[in-house]
Amino acid sequence: MIKPVYSDAPADLPDRLGEPGSFPFTRGVYPTMYTTRPWTMRQYAGFGTAAESNARYHALLAAGTMGLSVAFDLPTQMGFDSDSPMAHGEVGKVGVAIDSLDDMRLLFDDIPLDRVSTSMTINAPASLLLLLYQLVAEEQGVPASELNGTIQNDILKEYIARGTYIFPPKPSLRLVADTFAYCRDEIPKWNTISISGYHMAEAGATPAQEVAFTLANGLDYVRAAVAAGLAVDEFAPRLSFFFVARTTLLEEVAKFRAARRIWARLMRDEFGARDPKSQMLRFHTQTAGVQLTAQQPEVNMVRVAAQAIGAVLGGTQSLHTNSYDEAIALPTEKAARLALRTQQVLAYETDLTSTVDPFAGSYVVEAMTDEVEAQVVALMAQVAEIGSAVDSIEVGFQKREIETSAYTIAQEIDSGKRVVVGVNRFVLAEEEPYELLRVDPSIEADQAARLARLRKDRDAQAVEHTLAQVRAAAEGTPNLLPPMREALRAKATIGEVCDTLRGVWGLYRPSDRF
Repeated sequence: MIKPVYSDAPADLPDRLGEPGSFPFTRGVYPTMYTTRPWTMRQYAGFGTAAESNARYHALLAAGTMGLSVAFDLPTQMGFDSDSPMAHGEVGKVGVAIDSLDDMRLLFDDIPLDRVSTSMTINAPASLLLLLYQLVAEEQGVPASELNGTIQNDILKEYIARGTYIFPPKPSLRLVADTFAYCRDEIPKWNTISISGYHMAEAGATPAQEVAFTLANGLDYVRAAVAAGLAVDEFAPRLSFFFVARTTLLEEVAKFRAARRIWARLMRDEFGARDPKSQMLRFHTQTAGVQLTAQQPEVNMVRVAAQAIGAVLGGTQSLHTNSYDEAIALPTEKAARLALRTQQVLAYETDLTSTVDPFAGSYVVEAMTDEVEAQVVALMAQVAEIGSAVDSIEVGFQKREIETSAYTIAQEIDSGKRVVVGVNRFVLAEEEPYELLRVDPSIEADQAARLARLRKDRDAQAVEHTLAQVRAAAEGTPNLLPPMREALRAKATIGEVCDTLRGVWGLYRPSDRF
């Protein structure tokens, strides 16, 4: 018989372990964890047009997913409209194309926003996509106070590992802080940021680098919000994090446990957070896309299952499982459904949810947790010596460290020291053909036509007036979200609002001075 909680730890286990749901949250952020309800199964999806993505969302909801997670195409992520020359060839390719309120309305057509939790992977223009979501909910008759979800809104990691930044760090941090303040007053249930280590891990970061640089970014966000006049316990409970789950299952479990412990102490000791929710490191996990292979893609099913088990044993609050065909192309509907079924089997057919923190007291996991914690603290000290996460970004410190790690991994794979099944060992003489999901290239022309109709039919004077208000706010100190909301309501496009901000703040140019 499995007990829900085991507290009879070995005599030599330090008191720092604590109890589940209590400081320092090593054993999990909630007392009962999955024994009363499983993690949120949130499948990441979005491609092509808003209508195509809407159909995929309905299929996922019908299959039992608990929350939606929206992928946006590169032009949307970079603040360009689909008819911009900068968008050519990328419209709808890695996510859904969203240019205006009309597109957002279509994306969530017939999806009740008061009953669905939505996560949006968007950073530089995150506040704009959140405002579009709020406007669509308003049209549905859903008050903003009832909306649940998350925007990634983590611009600092874009400078480190991913590259979809627009503005320099300081005005970008202002946008983040303005979003914190806006949601405190308007959308109180919304998670205003998902501070991400996932993309650093995909770029080659070690587990310790992933956590260290993510938490260092988190500290800068907290400092920016406090400097803007927010009390820490007013916004910190809505902070969330986003990590990867690799196939190195034990190390990943230790990583998650160490991250919770470090963040709890930082929030309590450095910022004086008293609300336990401010000290909790709540996080979403995605299985490691970088570890999936185009060779023998069916083997990715095994990798994803192992990665998902690591995330669950590590205490994640929500989980996306990658589809086995993602190393080849956009996931087919069948592959996306199988990825969701993987989570459902873990939640309902295994005994992983029968007890809180199954590895508590494990000699190997506790030792590994201490080891990861020490490595993270040392890396964070190096960032602090430079000044802050932003200071370190500006001299290229994190980028250099991650690139060094990525080079080491590549060398190990090339030499065979690091085994990748189907790539450098157990290979097939000839790969089997695989049917791909392809994005129709006519989407770009269709989106351009939609934009032309939008600009013809809207009140051009109202758009010009509201964009002027956005410009004035950007030049001053008022919260930017209310004027941006009114511009979007008037049918200004994402690109037009971002162009207005670009005109005030300029563009970020990276440095490799370190």
